[in-house]
Amino acid sequence: MRIVVLSNPDSWYFLDLARACGTQHDIVAMSFETLAASVGPNSHFSLDAECVIARTMPAGSLEQIVFRMDCLGQLEAAGVLLLNSPRAIEAAVDKYLSLALLQRAGLPVPATFVAQDLSTAMKGFHELGEDVVVKPIFGSLGRGLVRLQTVDQAADCFRELADGQRVIYQQKFIPHAGYDLRLLVLGDRVWGMKRKNPHHWITNISQGGIGEVYQVGPRERELALAAAVAVGAHFAGVDLITDSKTGEQFVLEVNAVPGWRAIAGVVGVDIARELISEIESLRRSLNP
Repeated sequence: MRIVVLSNPDSWYFLDLARACGTQHDIVAMSFETLAASVGPNSHFSLDAECVIARTMPAGSLEQIVFRMDCLGQLEAAGVLLLNSPRAIEAAVDKYLSLALLQRAGLPVPATFVAQDLSTAMKGFHELGEDVVVKPIFGSLGRGLVRLQTVDQAADCFRELADGQRVIYQQKFIPHAGYDLRLLVLGDRVWGMKRKNPHHWITNISQGGIGEVYQVGPRERELALAAAVAVGAHFAGVDLITDSKTGEQFVLEVNAVPGWRAIAGVVGVDIARELISEIESLRRSLNP
């Protein structure tokens, strides 16, 4: 099978996938920026593959992002196996859309308020109890998160975002016991990692969190699988957090381009090999 990974060729993830493939498959890295397509008598794509794995979504203009998603959509329509589908990537990368889909699926999500101007955002700040976490609507790895607990902090932050024509995405702060859960979903399998940070409320591994193996319970497995289905992702990272005051558990977000470097080491599973094996199985089911 020819597998194209949309990634930098020196990415740890591409190298891990190449290792897992060995000599079984022809695997190459390709950047999103080099995607091209022609329409007409000799219609074709610059990308030739039986499977495409999206490992990144680099920044770009609205036109570039839309074109990249269009290309992936056309490849999917042509019978190329994509992990994940463009629809899943679009849904999960947009925090507002993914949260709306999670809620529509009946999953518990934190109270969230999204606005575009200062006065409306301030109303949301008051409604959420004046203790919120502001997140980039497009973002990952815990980057850009800010906790606001005073009116002055909120006004300054929201004014800056509004002046920069940014969407103001604020979520009620969930008090927790110093950890949250990252559950990695691949098909019907779920692996769990507890992310702890004794020094900060942000628990992401990339922000100083420490991972340890976690035995996923039936309810958590159910939430993780349902969250992946809600955004249409076959391979997903699902973040859960438990309110330390009420015991209520929430789905924070879903990542349709999940990393596995930390969790693979914690749970002792060759995730790259499992991913290649899953691709082989999916390909056989498409072409029996």
